[in-house]
Amino acid sequence: MAEKIEHIGKKEIAWSYAGTAFTIGAGVILLPFILNRMSQETVGIWNIFQTITVLVLMLDFGFRPTFVRSISYIFSGVKTLQKDGVSHIDATATVDYGLLKGSLIAMQRFYRWMALAVFIILLTAGTAYFHYILQRYNGDHQDAMVAWVVLIAINCYNLYTYYYDALLTGKGYIKRSQQINIIGQALYVGLAIGLIYAGFGLTAIVSSQLVSTFVRRVLTYHVFFTPELKENLKNAVPKAPKEILAAITPNAIKIGLTQLGGFLVNKSAVLIGSAFLSLEDIASYGITLQVMDILARCATVPYQSFLPKLAQCRAENDLEQLKRYYLMCTGSLLLIYLVGGAAWVGLGDWALDIIHSQTHFVPAAMLMVMLLINTLEQNHAVAAGFIMADNKIPFFIPSLISGGATVILLWLFLSPLDMGTWGMILAPGIAQLAYQNWKWPSVIIKELWGK
Repeated sequence: MAEKIEHIGKKEIAWSYAGTAFTIGAGVILLPFILNRMSQETVGIWNIFQTITVLVLMLDFGFRPTFVRSISYIFSGVKTLQKDGVSHIDATATVDYGLLKGSLIAMQRFYRWMALAVFIILLTAGTAYFHYILQRYNGDHQDAMVAWVVLIAINCYNLYTYYYDALLTGKGYIKRSQQINIIGQALYVGLAIGLIYAGFGLTAIVSSQLVSTFVRRVLTYHVFFTPELKENLKNAVPKAPKEILAAITPNAIKIGLTQLGGFLVNKSAVLIGSAFLSLEDIASYGITLQVMDILARCATVPYQSFLPKLAQCRAENDLEQLKRYYLMCTGSLLLIYLVGGAAWVGLGDWALDIIHSQTHFVPAAMLMVMLLINTLEQNHAVAAGFIMADNKIPFFIPSLISGGATVILLWLFLSPLDMGTWGMILAPGIAQLAYQNWKWPSVIIKELWGK
C-alpha cells in the first residue's frame, strides 16, 4: 500500500488537546519541586538556561514549518517543490520517494550545519558569558558547569534532530506525535524530580531533558521510518538536495521574518515596559500574558493538528474541504476564547487567592480588552496559516511593519503619554488592528467563498 498522509479526525484532535494539557501540566508539576529544593540564585541560572534554549531554536528561522509543508506536499503526491505556490495533483498521485529522499538529505545537512554553529557559539561566547554569570553565583559552581556542558549537548542534539518533529507532523502522525510527547514529558518530570531529591541540582534538570529528548527522537524515528518506507527510500534515487533547499529557502526566510515581527508584537511589551513601569505592574501583566499564551495554544489545537491536511488540500486544489477545515478551526477558536475568557474573568483572581499567590492578573476591564486583542490576533494567524498552506507568504513585510509600529507605540504610550499597563495592552492591539487583524481573514474568505 502506498504511503499517504494519515487521516486526521476527532481522535487526533483529542490527542492534541491531551498533549497540550500534559505539556502545560508537566511544567506546573515540576516547578514547585524546583522552587522548594533550589535557591533563588539557582532558579535564576535555570531561567537563563531556558532563555538560551529558546534563542537557539529561533536560529531555525522558519525552516521547520517550511519542512513540515514540504513533507505534506510530498506525501500528497507532488513531484516538485516550488519557491512560490504548489504544483497541483489529483487524489490518486503517488509519493515521489526520490523527492522525499532528497528532502531528508537536505534537512539533515541544514540542521547538521546549524548544530555545529550552535556548538561553536555556546562553547566559546556562551561559556565566556556563563563564566561571567558564575562570578556572582554563590551556589555549587561544579554542578553549574556540569549542567552547562549538558545544556550545550541538549541544544546541539535537539537542533541536529529538529527535523524529526517536522516528519511526524508533515506525515499527519498527529496522535502518535502527541503520544510520544506525553511519554517524553512524563519521563522528564519523573526523572527530574528523582534527581532533584537526590541532590543533583541544576544537573538533574538538564540531564532529564537530555534523556527525554533522546527517547522522543528514538520513538519518532521508529514511528516514521516504517519497513515499507525504508525499503522505498533504499531503492529511490534522491533528487538534488541543493535544489530542494534553494526552492524552500526563500519562503523559510519570509517565515523567519514573520516570526521576528510576531516576537516584537507579542513579546516586546515586557522588555520595554520594564524600563517605565514598576516590577509589580510587570509581574501582573506578565502572569496574565502567560495564561493568555496557554489559552491561545488550546484555541489553536485544531488548526495545528490539521496543518498536514491543509497542505494536502492545497496540492489537490480541494477548496471545499479547505472551507470545512477553516470553519472548524475558526469556530473552535472563537468558542474556546469565549468560554475560557468568561471563566477567566469571573474566576481568575479567586483561583490565585486559593493558592495564596502574591501576584494577581490585571483588572477585569484590562483583561477583557486583552482577550479581545488576542482573539483577533489568533484569528488572523489561523487565516494566514491557510494562506501559507499554498506555499505563499505575503505577510512577512506587514508583520515586520506591525512589529516596528508596536515598539514605537509602546514608547509613545509608556513615556510621553504615561498610560501605564494600558499602554502595554493597547500598543500591539492598535498596530495589528490597523491592518493584519482584518487583512488576512478577508483574503482567505474571498479566496474560499469569493466574497
